[in-house]
Amino acid sequence: MTTQLTEPAAPARRLGARARTAVTVAAVVLLAGSTAGYALHAGNRPAGQQAVGNASFALAGPALYFRDAATGRVAHQPLTATSGGAERTAGGPVCDRFHAAGGTALCLRAEPGVLPKTYAVVLDRQLREVSRTTVPGVPTRARVSASGQMLAWTVFATGDSYSTTGFSTRTAVLDLRTGYLVKSLEEMPLTMDGVRYHSPDVNYWGVSFARDDSRFYATVSTKGRTHLVEGNLSDWSARTLRENVECPSLSPDNTRVAFKKKVSDDPAAPWRLYVLDLRTMTETALAETRGVDDQAAWTDDGTVAYALPGADGRASDVWTVPADGTGAPRMSVAGGSSPVAVADAVSGADGALASRQADTGSVHQRWQIS
Repeated sequence: MTTQLTEPAAPARRLGARARTAVTVAAVVLLAGSTAGYALHAGNRPAGQQAVGNASFALAGPALYFRDAATGRVAHQPLTATSGGAERTAGGPVCDRFHAAGGTALCLRAEPGVLPKTYAVVLDRQLREVSRTTVPGVPTRARVSASGQMLAWTVFATGDSYSTTGFSTRTAVLDLRTGYLVKSLEEMPLTMDGVRYHSPDVNYWGVSFARDDSRFYATVSTKGRTHLVEGNLSDWSARTLRENVECPSLSPDNTRVAFKKKVSDDPAAPWRLYVLDLRTMTETALAETRGVDDQAAWTDDGTVAYALPGADGRASDVWTVPADGTGAPRMSVAGGSSPVAVADAVSGADGALASRQADTGSVHQRWQIS
C-alpha cells in the first residue's frame, strides 16, 4: 500500500509549531499503519454505512437541533417551541452525538462490535458528508467552534460511563482549514498549580472552543480528580484552572463556563449543573437539581440546554434552565439529546466549508490513501 500525505498550499491558518510537530508524529504513526491510530477514509464509505445527510434538511436558524431519541436522526424545532413535538422537523442524518456551528456539523456514529468504533463525520451546511474519520471507541462528546473550522470529539476507549472509575477517553481535534488532526490531546504539555505535570493517567474530554479558534476549555482527569483546563492550540499548552469541573461549555460571549460538578457519591445522581464566571472564578448552582450527565449547550448567553433520562419510557429529554441560577427547568424536547442552538446565517458562513475546501483541498484530498 502506498500512502501519500499532501500539504495544502498557503493555508489560511496553521496550528502552532509545537502542535504541528505533535501532529506530524501522530501522522507518522497513522501512516505507518498503526492499528491503534485513526484513519481518514477517502472515497468509499465503510461497508453497510449509508450516506449521511439529506439535501432537504439543512442548518438554518434560529432553531434548536437535537438527536431524536426514537429514530436516532437529527431533528430541529424553533427555539421557542414547546416539548409537544408538533413543530419538530425530522429527517436529518443518523447520529449518536451531534453538534453544529458556523455552517459545519459534526456527527458521531457508533459502530458496535467486539472492538467498537466511531465514525466522526464532518457535514456541510446542507448536512452532506464532507469527510469521515474512523476512531476506536464509543462516541460521547462532540463540539464545533463558532467559526465552524475547529472540531473536537471524545470517545470512550474503555468503559462506557463517566460514573465508573474504569474508563479511559481519547479526545481529538481537527482543523478544517489545514487538515491537521491532533489525534489525542493527552500529548499536550499540562501545567498544574504552576508546575509542569506528568502522569500516565491523564484523560481529556469535553472540549469547548473559544471564538479565536485557538483557546479551548476541557476536562482533565488524573489521580481520581477532575480539573477545568484552559488550552491553547497555538502554543500547544494547557493549564488547570479549577478542580471538580466536568464537561465545560463556554458561553457565546466567552465569559462563563457551564459544567457539571460532582456533588454526591450516589451513582444515580452524582452531578449538578453549575456556571463558572471566568473573570471572578465564582460559581453559581443552577436551578436544575437533578443529576445531569451531559455537556450542556448554551442556547443564548442566558440559557443552557442539556439532556436527562426521559419520562414515559423515553431514552432522554432535552431541558433548558436559566444560566444565572434563577427560574426553573423547562422541558424543550420530549425524546431528544445532543441539543445545539443554530443561529441565523452569519456573513460568510453559508458555503464556508465548501470555500475552505476549494482554497486548501478537502480533508480527503490531504490524506490520500491508495
